Amino acid sequence: MSDDPTDVRAFFATRAADWDSRFPDDGPAYAAAVAELGLRPGDAVLDAGCGTGRALPPLRTAVGPEGTVIGADLTPEMLAEVVRAGRSGPRGAGVLLLADVGRLPLRDGGLDAVFGAGLVSHLADPVAGLRELARVVRPGGRLALFHPLGRAALAARHGRRITPDDLRAEPRLRPVLAEAGWRLDAYVDEDARFLALAVREG
Repeated sequence: MSDDPTDVRAFFATRAADWDSRFPDDGPAYAAAVAELGLRPGDAVLDAGCGTGRALPPLRTAVGPEGTVIGADLTPEMLAEVVRAGRSGPRGAGVLLLADVGRLPLRDGGLDAVFGAGLVSHLADPVAGLRELARVVRPGGRLALFHPLGRAALAARHGRRITPDDLRAEPRLRPVLAEAGWRLDAYVDEDARFLALAVREG
């Protein structure tokens, strides 16, 4: 699909209401990926492109009641589903932002971590988008780029084959992250999940 923000918003707007029912078994994979982000009680974390908010409850559990969880998405219908599913407030995001992750209304270095599920392939300019995420994270903070399916399984679901120029391929992703201010720290691409963990250079 297009990575133009207007097209991305339109694509997800029409699918928001039944998104969770289409992928009902993803919860444990989200929780496991959040656990690998290494959050601590009191941390501040952003779910960038939070969709219906499946990562928000485990993020809240990880940072505790004294931590800060922000969910940001550019699709109003997705944020409405976060609220409808009970994933905002004390059980999830304390703050929901209707925002493009390429232009976040957040201060420099105010976060400890960013979680992005299915995010990187929807960035119109991946380096600029990842640089904006680096801007709002403190030096030494962490980034998790996640998908509950690996690259090959996801491509097969959509009737495609993966190619070497796929942005999520490690040889492509590593330099893109580096240019944006991140150091790739761990990379997993297997049928059951994709997870790239990076550290904010400082």
